Amino acid sequence: MTKASIQLKHPFDLTEYLSRRQLLVEQALEESISTAYPEKLYEAMRYSLLAGGKRLRPILCLATCELLGGTVDMAMPTACALEMIHTMSLIHDDLPAMDNDDYRRGKPTNHKVYGEAVAILAGDALLAYAFEYVAEHTRGVAAERLLQVVARLGKAVAAEGLVGGQVVDLDCEGRTDVTLETLNFIHTHKTGALLEIAVVSGGILAGAGPAEVEHLTRYAQNIGLAFQIVDDILDVTATAEELGKTAGKDLTAHKATYPSLWGLEESRSQAKRLIQSAKAELEPLGPGATPLLALADYIVSRTH
Repeated sequence: MTKASIQLKHPFDLTEYLSRRQLLVEQALEESISTAYPEKLYEAMRYSLLAGGKRLRPILCLATCELLGGTVDMAMPTACALEMIHTMSLIHDDLPAMDNDDYRRGKPTNHKVYGEAVAILAGDALLAYAFEYVAEHTRGVAAERLLQVVARLGKAVAAEGLVGGQVVDLDCEGRTDVTLETLNFIHTHKTGALLEIAVVSGGILAGAGPAEVEHLTRYAQNIGLAFQIVDDILDVTATAEELGKTAGKDLTAHKATYPSLWGLEESRSQAKRLIQSAKAELEPLGPGATPLLALADYIVSRTH
């Protein structure tokens, strides 16, 4: 397979695509949670959930579902659930017991506004509500497919996924003997697992077969690792204004990162190689993969 064969087949306006998809996701998220008693809890949940961001995980879910013949309506509840779970992870990650950050997406972090106790509970509520939302609001999907998505979503969040990666990340903080293998473990779990289920769940909802799920899984694993490498690079090179959060946190916390192991140039090269491998996995899925191809390029070229 030549490099040219895995490039976009025709002009595609990613900026317009992201803008349209973000609008759809924002509208769905706005409608997903209304304020009720106790108001402080619901306000804290909405504060972080509706704080903006790239909405990359929901958009990946929608794009994959459409690629395999599904619809936006079919995938939107799962897309919203992914963002609820991602938001939970950010709220908890910013807590003093974790990364102790004051800003997220350009705004004060949840615990700075509502206090640590409410922030923890808001994250807990978002996590639980994500599964409720998928189960109650998904339409036009066979029960067996929906069950697969719910099970995989749970695995992506728990000890085999995001939470497990976070524990190893905390254990490695300040250590100088962190290996590449351990760093890869942290980020394939802490960051990559949720990106992987975002892609794979969209395919499953649309009826993807085993071979298609394998291609989507490898695509997602590659973009997930590339995403984290770029994040590590930006932590070194970008400003707080560009990031929407405190810059240089990894260095201050003495965390092992890809630039600290490889240097900036090799880190950039490794991210680009991962993106090329990811795009190669889409070749058997046909021309409908154009949005996923463009999103892979976006991940490695982003500046914030």
